[in-house]
Amino acid sequence: MAPFPSITKTFYFLIFTNSLTNHNQEEVEEEKEENNTFMASSLLLFLLSFLILITSSKSTTITIPLSAPSFNKLIVSSKKPWGSLNHLASLSLSRAHHIKSPKTNFSLIKTPLFPRSYGGYSISLNFGTPPQTTKFVMDTGSSLVWFPCTSRYLCSECNFPNIKKTGIPTFLPKLSSSSKLIGCKNPRCSMIFGPEIQSKCQECDSTAQNCTQTCPPYVIQYGSGSTAGLLLSETLDFPNKKTIPDFLVGCSIFSIKQPEGIAGFGRSPESLPSQLGLKKFSYCLVSHAFDDTPTSSDLVLDTGSGSGVTKTAGLSHTPFLKNPTTAFRDYYYVLLRNIVIGDTHVKVPYKFLVPGTDGNGGTIVDSGTTFTFMENPVYELVAKEFEKQMAHYTVATEIQNLTGLRPCYNISGEKSLSVPDLIFQFKGGAKMALPLSNYFSIVDSGVICLTIVSDNVAGPGLGGGPAIILGNYQQRNFYVEFDLENEKFGFKQQSCA
Repeated sequence: MAPFPSITKTFYFLIFTNSLTNHNQEEVEEEKEENNTFMASSLLLFLLSFLILITSSKSTTITIPLSAPSFNKLIVSSKKPWGSLNHLASLSLSRAHHIKSPKTNFSLIKTPLFPRSYGGYSISLNFGTPPQTTKFVMDTGSSLVWFPCTSRYLCSECNFPNIKKTGIPTFLPKLSSSSKLIGCKNPRCSMIFGPEIQSKCQECDSTAQNCTQTCPPYVIQYGSGSTAGLLLSETLDFPNKKTIPDFLVGCSIFSIKQPEGIAGFGRSPESLPSQLGLKKFSYCLVSHAFDDTPTSSDLVLDTGSGSGVTKTAGLSHTPFLKNPTTAFRDYYYVLLRNIVIGDTHVKVPYKFLVPGTDGNGGTIVDSGTTFTFMENPVYELVAKEFEKQMAHYTVATEIQNLTGLRPCYNISGEKSLSVPDLIFQFKGGAKMALPLSNYFSIVDSGVICLTIVSDNVAGPGLGGGPAIILGNYQQRNFYVEFDLENEKFGFKQQSCA
C-alpha cells in the first residue's frame, strides 16, 4: 500500500448466538474514539440493534477501472519516513498473521496508526435500484462483498488522509427498491455461516415456508481492522453490460479502520467471481503513484459467454492448489518450487512449500497483502543470501531497526548499484523474475531495503496456514490472470501504466 501500499483483509466469521442488547442511540454516540477494540465491538452490537432497512447485454468480458491509492505524499511529507514504512510493514505482518490464522481473534495486536491511504487497489461497483456507486478494495484473500451501509454507518479509527469518518459515502437501502434482508432459512445464510445455522433459526417453525427471521449479523476480522452488519440481496449493475439480481452483499454499519467497502475475490461461494460465475479474472497493477495524480489500470471479469473465454498470449502458468483443510478455503494456493537469488537456489525446506495435512505451509497469491510475507525460517534464508551477495555495501542498521525491513543498505556514495536477481519458480516451469523495484526500494535518502517481511517466530508461524504470501507490491507491472475454469494462475511481465 508508498513506495508501499498496505492493505487490510482476509476474514473469519463469528456467529452471534445471543440476542442483541438494546441500547439507545445516545449511549452509542457517547462511545469515544479511544475505546479499545473490545469496546468498539460492543458499539457494533449497539448499532446493530438499531439497524432499520426497508425490504423493500451479453458481453464476454466486463472491464472495470482499477485504481491505486497515492502513498508518496505520505512518505515525503513525513519527518520520519521510516515510521511510515514500519507502519506498512506492520500492517503486512498483521495481514499475514490473520491469513494464517483466520479462526483466531487478532484484535489485540496493535500497530502504529499513521495518516495514510487505507487501501491497496480499489474498484467502483453499482448496487441497487436505482444504482448507487460504491468504492471497494479488490481483495483475492477474502470472499464476502460488503459496503458501508445506511446513514448510521460508523467507522472507528478512520481518520485517514482526505477522509472524514463522518462523511464516508454509504449505500442507502431505503433508496433501493431491490434491497431485501437475507432470511435465516435462506441457503445463502448457510453459505456464510454453515449449515448449522439452520438449527439456530429459533423463531422459524420447522414447517414454515415463509420465515421472516433474518440471517444473524456477521463480523469479519481482517489483518487490520474489522467490519460487521447484515446480509442483503441486492442488484449489481454493470452499466451497459450486465445486471445481476439477487446478489449477496454485506450491509456493514460499523467498521474499524475500514472506511471503504471490500470486494472479495476469494474462492468461496459468496465471492464476486463465484456469484457472477466467472471463468477467469485478470488485472495489471500499476506502480504505486508517489503523488496525488490518479492512475488506474483495468480489472477484467471474463464470463465466458458469447464467443467463449478469451485466451491471453505469452503467459506462464502454474496450477492452483487447494489447502487440505477448510480453514483456508478462500485462498489461491500455488506451488512455489524454488526461490533463486542471483545464481543461488535458496534451499527452502519442503514443508514450507506445500500445505501439509494440518493445513500449514504453501504459497498463496493475495492482492490484499502489501509486502510479500515469508515465515521466519524461509525469510532468514532469503535475507541472509542477499546479505551474503551484497556484503560489499554498508548495512543501514538504524533504518532496519526503524522500519522493520531487512536487509537495508546505504548506497549514497556508490557510483553504481549491483543487486542480485530475485526469481520465483513455480510448478510447471513458470518463472516470475521480479523487476528490481518490486523487491528493493528506496526508503530514505540513499538507503534501499528489501520489501519482504516476516515475524520473529523461529518455528512454524502463528496458527499455521500459508508460509509464503505473494503480496501486491511484488505483483506490480505484471499482468496476472486467475483462470478459474482451468484452475491455474498465469502471469507475464508488462507495463501496467
